Amino acid sequence: MEKRKSRIIYGPILSRRLGRSLGIDVIHRSSSRKNCNFDCVYCQLGHVDKKISSPEEVKGLVSCTEVVDGIEHYHRNIDDIDYITFSGTCEPTLNLGLGDMITEVKKLINVPVCVITNSSLMGRKDVRENLANADLVVATLVSGNEKTFKAINRPASGINLHDIIEGLRELKKSGGPKLAIEVMLLDSNSGYPTNSSDQEVDKLIEVLKFINPDEIEILTISRPPAEDFIVPVSENRLKEIAQKFDEEFGRKRVRLVLKGIKRKRSTIKHENLIEEVYDLILRRPCTFAQIGQSLDIDEDDLFPIIKGLVDGGKIVRVNSGNDSYYRAT
Repeated sequence: MEKRKSRIIYGPILSRRLGRSLGIDVIHRSSSRKNCNFDCVYCQLGHVDKKISSPEEVKGLVSCTEVVDGIEHYHRNIDDIDYITFSGTCEPTLNLGLGDMITEVKKLINVPVCVITNSSLMGRKDVRENLANADLVVATLVSGNEKTFKAINRPASGINLHDIIEGLRELKKSGGPKLAIEVMLLDSNSGYPTNSSDQEVDKLIEVLKFINPDEIEILTISRPPAEDFIVPVSENRLKEIAQKFDEEFGRKRVRLVLKGIKRKRSTIKHENLIEEVYDLILRRPCTFAQIGQSLDIDEDDLFPIIKGLVDGGKIVRVNSGNDSYYRAT
């Protein structure tokens, strides 16, 4: 199967606010598993072979021209898009052309632009300037403690939590995009440092008050994590934590995401089903049902595609809890 230079695909996003989203991946996958400056213990795409410390080290950048060409082609195949979303298999802010891409995309199509980021480069002024023209930035923050942050995100050298927190605050103060903070809560079956204790939650609340985001989204892992000692936080505990956030920030600013929430389908005109299925799984592990729902594919049509991708070594089946997911190799 021939790979396109940029992965511009329709797929599900882990946020109820985004609805139907056309996703853009602005960094090519290299010979390593993925390019990133984090090696998160919960990452659904597995380990990072070699972490990248700065955008200047990244190879295989997608150009603004590629993004424009992709949008011109793909948006015609989806009738109802709620967001154009920059996310994907790599951290999008590692591409310093992101600001130009956002500007050109907004000239092409009258749809809000969202950037989903791991927040790693928020301390850089040029990165914040690249985000200025977006309508929404969804930024991950897992802890207010440096030690826990490093244990969970396992960042490349030179990345520290203080710069991230200050950068997020500056982005919010700039009056640019709407800022949503995604709090990925974790538990462990081995005593590994995680962020769902009362002490960690209290520190997160303190830091979030300093940042003052427009929204806070609370969730836990729902797909197989990079480390098998990382497990989801129980639903009861998630609700307890969400209640605490509600009391501090008000219910209108806090979103609790629980497993099993369904999203509306979109009417998609398919051109290459095999490529679309592979692209979706490349982006994030999915169950058979999630693939069918996300791409609006009948079970009878999807089964031979999945079988062919498995037999061809493109994807593998992995188990997580009571569910089976397909993950790109």
